Amino acid sequence: MSRAPNREFQEWWNKQRERSIDLFSPTDGPSTTAAAAGDPLLPLEIRTPRSDQAVEKSRARSARQLSWVCLLRFQQIASLVASAAASFVSLLRTANRRIAASPADSSSSRLYRIIRFFLILVLVLLGFELLAYSRGWHFSPPSVGSKEVLGFVGLVYANWLEIRATYLAPPLQTLTNVCIVLFLIQSVDRVVLVLGCIWIKIKGIKPVASVDYEKKEDLESESGDEVYPMVLVQIPMCNEREVYQQSIAAVCIQDWPRERMLVQILDDSDDLDVQLLIKSEVQKWQQRGVRIIYRHRLIRTGYKAGNLKSAMSCDYVKDYEFVAIFDADFQPGPDFLKKTVPYFKGNDDLALVQTRWAFVNKDENLLTRLQNINLSFHFEVEQQVNGVFINFFGFNGTAGVWRIKALEDCGGWLERTTVEDMDIAVRAHLCGWKFIYLNDVKCLCELPESYEAYKKQQHRWHSGPMQLFRLCFFDILHSKVSLAKKANLIFLFFLLRKLILPFYSFTLFCIILPLTMFLPEAQLPAWVVCYVPGVMSILNILPAPRSFPFIVPYLLFENTMSVTKFNAMISGLFKFGSSYEWIVTKKLGRSSEADLLSFGEKESDPLLETSTLHRSSSESGLAELNKMEMTKKAGKLKRNRLYRKELGLAFILLTAAVRSLLSAQGIHFYFLLFQGISFLVVGLDLIGEQVS
Repeated sequence: MSRAPNREFQEWWNKQRERSIDLFSPTDGPSTTAAAAGDPLLPLEIRTPRSDQAVEKSRARSARQLSWVCLLRFQQIASLVASAAASFVSLLRTANRRIAASPADSSSSRLYRIIRFFLILVLVLLGFELLAYSRGWHFSPPSVGSKEVLGFVGLVYANWLEIRATYLAPPLQTLTNVCIVLFLIQSVDRVVLVLGCIWIKIKGIKPVASVDYEKKEDLESESGDEVYPMVLVQIPMCNEREVYQQSIAAVCIQDWPRERMLVQILDDSDDLDVQLLIKSEVQKWQQRGVRIIYRHRLIRTGYKAGNLKSAMSCDYVKDYEFVAIFDADFQPGPDFLKKTVPYFKGNDDLALVQTRWAFVNKDENLLTRLQNINLSFHFEVEQQVNGVFINFFGFNGTAGVWRIKALEDCGGWLERTTVEDMDIAVRAHLCGWKFIYLNDVKCLCELPESYEAYKKQQHRWHSGPMQLFRLCFFDILHSKVSLAKKANLIFLFFLLRKLILPFYSFTLFCIILPLTMFLPEAQLPAWVVCYVPGVMSILNILPAPRSFPFIVPYLLFENTMSVTKFNAMISGLFKFGSSYEWIVTKKLGRSSEADLLSFGEKESDPLLETSTLHRSSSESGLAELNKMEMTKKAGKLKRNRLYRKELGLAFILLTAAVRSLLSAQGIHFYFLLFQGISFLVVGLDLIGEQVS
């Protein structure tokens, strides 16, 4: 029986033969003729096997994939454009809202007009330079005496080159050299302070108290009245709705005999609700047995100095030997008095014991981190070095203990400046009193988290010293202290650190540097722009080593703040209206609730007369806290603002950056670019607390 033919195999075999013939087909041309003649050496062309259907399918797939890729790209571009448009519209709305919410600042209108004129000038000069660059004049600048035909524009540009080289560049270079010298002097002062701090750390130098309350033998050797002197504790406040509870509670739980301490709550609030809340808090602690009184002035003159002066005029103050002062946002530890008062024993010429500030919100945002760098250097280096080597420094206004006799000896609190703390410290120093700074005793407080609050604080801190310098200059000259102390007060304390620092910082980096881009005949060396400021920033950040990642923002932000400090310094020096303006720094009380809980845990039975009283007081405190929160929510809506001076300087620096790019000045370009961006960020109020 015969097998059935395998047709599938036959078809496969035929296809393979066709492919073989196709692979070894002869080439076209002369070889075909040779094949016809029977040439045995027949050249063959070997072709790659392929399938037409597979090729067509792959081509179709490639075209389809390309279409999807193009559609995806178009979608991404459309999404990017829509996002950019939405961001631009949002930026315009934010700018419009902040412009509407920003009242005109008449006190700084003079400086703003100067900055606006300067901005118009650099824009005109940049347009002129771009025109000259387009015509190639940066390679071969035209001259007035040349024989070639220049045209009107060329003639104007040639005259401009001659005027700036002959008349403008020399005085600008002179001013530049003066600012460089001042910059170097201030840098040397900063290096000396750091070296002094290093010496203190190496030698372990620190003040030593004659009494230690932790040692029983010291307490047994003295009678109770001598060991625990009478201490008056003052908390001046004004509309401190957010923080009054934590400061009052922190003072009332001081580990000090009750009969040897009296707490004064000096309330200057003009808000009736706040007054009632503070009165209720005082009554609550009175019920717990704490000696605390509430004082409210009907005539609120002299700001904080007037408030303290009024409190010191009470008849019972003569029974007290020392006075501790705390601002409303400060929270001293329970052992604060035990760590500070002992230094007065045996030091009859000691007037002040100042402690260090520690910040509960230093990591809240970029603004608080940068403030922490500045204040860490101030306390760790400036205050400590001055306290150890010359026994004098500026009183910080809070977290310190004064000898009441020293306050009376130097004339008490005066209302003539907005820096009453520095005023009384200078007068006490001129009377021969000494100060001690304790770097290891820290008092918790709060940093301003919004740029608006920080700017107002810095304006007061930099206008007040110039008021004071103008008022006490001749008193310093006529005082009986040594010539070295007079020189230290005038040249270092006031001129170098309070006047020269904001002057050269603003003039050198915000005025002279942009001008040198348009007047290249006057030059500012790269080491002044980059290297020396970088080294100084590293020195400033040493007391806060965890802040090293923020060294570049710190350098840029310090230059940005120079416009505020310069304006404040000029206002205080020449008695402009804004120099006497006192605005209470806004606090947020972020640690209030946590502190209330911690204080509740730390309270011991002796502080409470009965458990019923404790329960009613706690319920009263919670009710007041709830009322406070409701009032806060119903308060006025806050908005971020726009700052005109900072924005004007931002555009000036960015314009100068474009000009430096034409001149291929690398370091100057990058500095101007990033400094201009820094001014822009601050001017748009994008640093610090953001509110809607």
